[in-house]
Amino acid sequence: MPDILKTIAARDPHETEFYQAVTEVLGSIKPVLDQNPQYRQAAVLDRITEPERIVTFRVPWLDDVGNVKVNRGFCIEMSSAIGPYKSGLRFHPSVNQSILKFLAFEQVFKNALTTLPLGGGAGGSDFDPKGKSDDEVMRFCHSFMTELYHHIGINTDIVAGDIGVGSREIGYLFGMYKKLSNSFTGALTGKGLNWGGSLIRAQAAGYGCVYFAAEMLATRDMSFDGLKCLLSGSGNVAQHTAEKLIELGAKVITLSDSSGYVHDPEGIDKEKLAYVKILKNIRRGRIQEYVEKYTGATYTATDALLDYHPLWSHRAACAFPCATQNEINEKDAYNLINNNIKLVCEGANMPCTPQAMNIFLDKPMLYGPGKAANAGGVAVSGLEMVQNSMRLNWLEEEVDSRLKIIMKQIHKTCLDAAEAYGTPGNYANGANITGFVKVVEAMLDQGVV
Repeated sequence: MPDILKTIAARDPHETEFYQAVTEVLGSIKPVLDQNPQYRQAAVLDRITEPERIVTFRVPWLDDVGNVKVNRGFCIEMSSAIGPYKSGLRFHPSVNQSILKFLAFEQVFKNALTTLPLGGGAGGSDFDPKGKSDDEVMRFCHSFMTELYHHIGINTDIVAGDIGVGSREIGYLFGMYKKLSNSFTGALTGKGLNWGGSLIRAQAAGYGCVYFAAEMLATRDMSFDGLKCLLSGSGNVAQHTAEKLIELGAKVITLSDSSGYVHDPEGIDKEKLAYVKILKNIRRGRIQEYVEKYTGATYTATDALLDYHPLWSHRAACAFPCATQNEINEKDAYNLINNNIKLVCEGANMPCTPQAMNIFLDKPMLYGPGKAANAGGVAVSGLEMVQNSMRLNWLEEEVDSRLKIIMKQIHKTCLDAAEAYGTPGNYANGANITGFVKVVEAMLDQGVV
């Protein structure tokens, strides 16, 4: 395994996020390789860590005063071994090839865990929707899709939203895809409910994360009733994670955005969460405004000079990082441990640094990795595709029931795999091993392609 890591580091030395994601998976699968020498003989590590296809392209668009702007677009198709690529699109200034390769690599294993026949990919742009008018976002999305549509399709690559790509962006993207392809198909998921979307799709990643965490707590004869929970983020995943936690009796006390975080010791109840949804989804405001309405809360601005994140220093039983990658570092992990944390469940993709993850795994606590815990979003994307193919819409209760079943099965699969390979209770190993074996067996069945 060190050889493949050296190869990746030498080939793409600046792709730190991708290198981190690969290192984390490879650290789990040595027992699998030892028991299956044919995997090494078939060079599966070299094959599974190299994308099948990477496309980069120019995205020109006009702002509201007529100035020409140019962004960079990406389409990364990592693996189609078990099905067509299922990709998340991210629009954010930080987007680069390393981040999207890490997301695509994670997506391969996440999709394999859902039991749905979907491969993995990722796409996006360094475009920042924040502060842009609806017309500017529309013009950018239409331009972006004029290139992306060559590479996506219901049996090729099905795309959904990620950071910076919500219902507004999906609508504009789908409109141009429909025009260019002259077809109304489920090549994008996360669509509006009145034009092909699925009930529970917006809630799925957050709800699924809580369903997974509830299964973890049940192994310790615990429930969420009365437990204090720390949440980062205030976007779609964080909002619906908070919503389901509140429904199950937990007390959510923090939310954040890139500017800072709010701490509400009285708890963020349904009424307060409804205000946050209006603030973030409709007004597109900043989380700081929360304390202007709810004066019992405090706001702490982000301080780039700090080597830890104060949000994770509050005492609570559970932590749900739902913002972005590497938001919990080593100091944050120790702060959580010292405050007697019982569970960390990842709503975001790779939100814990390797050091933080190792600290959690070494302690007698519950740690749910993102590729398992936040798989609910892609699971319901798959269910949306099924409904599109059948030309019908399931009731909310049916979609939610299927989501619960999928998350329960993912939880069991992770535990079973961890037990089978000598690391009982290690959800990270269980998730990596399960996804790896499923994808590799499919690769071997299909030959060297």
